[in-house]
Amino acid sequence: MIANALQGIRVIDLSRILAGPWCTQNLADLGADVLKIERPGRGDDTRSWGPPYQEATDGQTMSAYFMCCNRGKRSACLDFQSEEGRQQLLELIRDADVLVENYRAGTLKRYGLDYDSLKQLNPRLIYASITGYGQTGPKSHRPGYDYIFQGLGGLMSYTGHPDGAPGAGPLRTGVAVVDVTTGMYATSAILAALFQRDRTGAGACLDLALMDVAVAMNANQASNYLVSGKNPERSGNAHPNLAPYEVFRAADGYFILAAGNDAQFSRFCEFAGRPELAQDPLYSTNSARIQNLESLRAVLADIIIRQPREYWTAALEELGISWGAINTLEEVFEDEQVRHRGMLQTMQHPTLGEIRLVANPMLSGASRQALATLPPPLLGEHTELTFKQTA
Repeated sequence: MIANALQGIRVIDLSRILAGPWCTQNLADLGADVLKIERPGRGDDTRSWGPPYQEATDGQTMSAYFMCCNRGKRSACLDFQSEEGRQQLLELIRDADVLVENYRAGTLKRYGLDYDSLKQLNPRLIYASITGYGQTGPKSHRPGYDYIFQGLGGLMSYTGHPDGAPGAGPLRTGVAVVDVTTGMYATSAILAALFQRDRTGAGACLDLALMDVAVAMNANQASNYLVSGKNPERSGNAHPNLAPYEVFRAADGYFILAAGNDAQFSRFCEFAGRPELAQDPLYSTNSARIQNLESLRAVLADIIIRQPREYWTAALEELGISWGAINTLEEVFEDEQVRHRGMLQTMQHPTLGEIRLVANPMLSGASRQALATLPPPLLGEHTELTFKQTA
């Protein structure tokens, strides 16, 4: 059980939007004490990113977007552009273990809140900076959101339907995957820095860039390019290295067929009444199927459309071939496996009432429901208590 692994670790969260808050929520879920510092009267930008909003009994609201990445934290309002606010923040940082910020490169240096300044105050501080382009380089001064880096990092160049097909063109993903992945990389880097500090006694400065993450998360597509010298092309729901591995339409709906090797493909063809397909040189190996993907797709589509989805999925289950439905989120949270794993978490807020959130997949079993005793905070909910403690 790791739910309280970071108990006693104090985190100052100066981040906003998604990448930084996703990281600090992970730290809170692992037991850290996270204090989110927000601008008076406005707070994190995502507090206004809606609808939908959940309304409190006192008339305040909280956006669903903000809720997704800010549980387990306290919120204190502080203006560090004023000298009084800056001094208050420095007092908090003096005893902190971790600081996470995502201001544009150079911004915090103007207030003496950069790493070089703060390590004089707290040599054990782990300072994690999350920016669009990093702290150095010709583009380091630029701002940027997740969407920008899905384009710049290459993801959108091969995501979407191919030219000539209906709906052709580049597409972003339906969720901010660069932000979320950056938050996970930042979490890992902070945990490594804490482990290193136990050995050396010294803090660290971590420079995380959404651009770097966008490049790294190309994964096999980047490797495909580096080996072949060919830019990957948009291929809709098809996989660039494995076939059949995509969405097919049965007589009454869609499902995902994922044959992971030649033996699975052969078993599928046998059940479908077309065993000769697995012997055909055009389709007998995965490499051949990739090279002849268009004709393979047409053949399989003509076979699968003839029977209802349950006919195929029941057989795939029996044959040990992976398949999946294409669920709405309503269906996701009703799924028996999702319910069994406890991925829906319910928390109570004193004025917002019941809040439903997604549990942290790093944790399992009872620890998923035990995590983050604090619900997402209202703006400045803990300001008075925080500065009474530091007065």
